Amino acid sequence: QEQLVESGGGLVQAGESLRLSCGASQRSLSGSAVAWFRQAPGQEREFVAAVSRNGDSKYYGDSVKGRFTISRDNGKITVNLQMTALRPEDTARYYCASGRRVITSALRSQSAYDFWGQGTQVTVSS
Repeated sequence: QEQLVESGGGLVQAGESLRLSCGASQRSLSGSAVAWFRQAPGQEREFVAAVSRNGDSKYYGDSVKGRFTISRDNGKITVNLQMTALRPEDTARYYCASGRRVITSALRSQSAYDFWGQGTQVTVSS
């Protein structure tokens, strides 16, 4: 069973930046579509960003467009989420997910992904 591990969360002030990373315990994420989702207390899990298996397609949730950037590292071992201009409403637990059979049209769908991490907490103070 593959495990995903997120890192990079923390407590920041509004306007600051954070960089989250997602890695797989047993292999690189090369060849997998990878997405970030987030969930705030009392709310449903929300799509944040996704990158296709070959890296050609990237999608973002409306609330993070222009502020967050998803990318693969050069060795495709990890997938990163660069978050800038953070807002208090970005406060949530952030989860990464991966799947080898995710088609482009399903990149935003939670059900398309096979593996999930435990999440990393991001807290943005005002």
